Amino acid sequence: MSTETGHPDNLMEKLVSLAKRRGFIFQSSEVYGGVGAVYDYGPLGVELKKNVREAWWSEMVHRRDDIEGLDAGILMHPEVWVASGHVDGFTDPLIECRNCHRRFRADHVEGDQCPTCGVTGQFTEPRNFNLMFKTFMGPVEESTAVVYLRPETAQGIFVNFKNVLDSARQKVPFGIAQVGKAFRNEITPGNFTFRTREFEQMEMQFFVEPGTDEEWFHTWKERRLEWVKSLGIRADRLRLEPHGPDELAHYAKDAVDIEYLFPMGWREFEGIHNRTDFDLSRHQEHSGKKLEYVESHSGKRFVPYVIETSAGLDRTMLVVLADAYHEEEVEGEARTVLRLNPRLAPTKVAVFPLVKKEGMPEMAERIAADLRGRYTTFYDVSGSIGRRYRRQDEAGTPFCVTVDGQSIEDGTVTVRDRDTLEQVRVQADGIADFIRDGIESEPAA
Repeated sequence: MSTETGHPDNLMEKLVSLAKRRGFIFQSSEVYGGVGAVYDYGPLGVELKKNVREAWWSEMVHRRDDIEGLDAGILMHPEVWVASGHVDGFTDPLIECRNCHRRFRADHVEGDQCPTCGVTGQFTEPRNFNLMFKTFMGPVEESTAVVYLRPETAQGIFVNFKNVLDSARQKVPFGIAQVGKAFRNEITPGNFTFRTREFEQMEMQFFVEPGTDEEWFHTWKERRLEWVKSLGIRADRLRLEPHGPDELAHYAKDAVDIEYLFPMGWREFEGIHNRTDFDLSRHQEHSGKKLEYVESHSGKRFVPYVIETSAGLDRTMLVVLADAYHEEEVEGEARTVLRLNPRLAPTKVAVFPLVKKEGMPEMAERIAADLRGRYTTFYDVSGSIGRRYRRQDEAGTPFCVTVDGQSIEDGTVTVRDRDTLEQVRVQADGIADFIRDGIESEPAA
């Protein structure tokens, strides 16, 4: 059965279960009862996350000569967050139920009925709640030692604008890309890894001359949507959703979200924003340092406008998992399979001996050892061959190699395709090339 979104029933619950069972995602500190809205990535999850991150980095940095990479510190001078507006304005409206003392974002509650205890008319008046985590730098916990865990990675890019511009000898238009952790003390996190307190962002700030910003904004929103599609995400579950005038952030001239049709409805996982010259102008004002761009040929000076592409890595990974999840029946048996783009799959190939005798395990181990030099490889000898296939289907492994009796005789093995279930005989010394061809035949990520 499927819901009106086209996803299997109870998909989020099924993803949470599969993620733990197969080692994608665990609740943080689970043995102590867990930490709310914080997650740990297991053996398969860390590989999938790395592959998504590297696909983004390759697209944004390695394939272009006008974007440079950066890895800025999580802890920054506290004045950065004053200049950016986060100290005064990075707030959500907080309300509390006087009956059950649960707290909620006011704009996430409809009417005056508490969603947990059902009592009406017991909410406190909304008050602003700053989402930044505070800590102290140095040995004394006092107001002058307050610093913040960054709530976004963008500001590290803005304060390094001149450093990168000069050291990389770039010219406007050019961009700076960064992937890194950010932290927000969300009032009402939820929906698995969709809204968490600790998360990873993939951001690129593209610096342009004022007057060219609208053209670049249109260019980048189209490029980002096409990249998401290249991951294998179904186009009918993606859309560009513009922000209305009353939805724009204080710094934005224009904005659009890339949304995915999750089980809970359409939700944003990447935003493209025209930030104008707000950020560089504010940091120029507060730091007293010039952040202008000077054209070498004309001497023209201006503070660049910024076109931002900001994607949540954890949310993008959740999109990949949700879109890849399929349930089907094969020869009368239920099968759960993650149809991940092979380029993103955490394990590229699994190797099995059909049985634990007649030299099959030894041959399978040699093949697995050889493949590990090129691909993430899993060796499994436990359980029936059908059970081993099903485990790899749930892990999203695109190819399974089985060593059987014929392998010992003629040196061929069976290679099974995850999606088509087709099985072909391949010479053992040609498996690596066969897998390479299968991966590269997929749309480039």
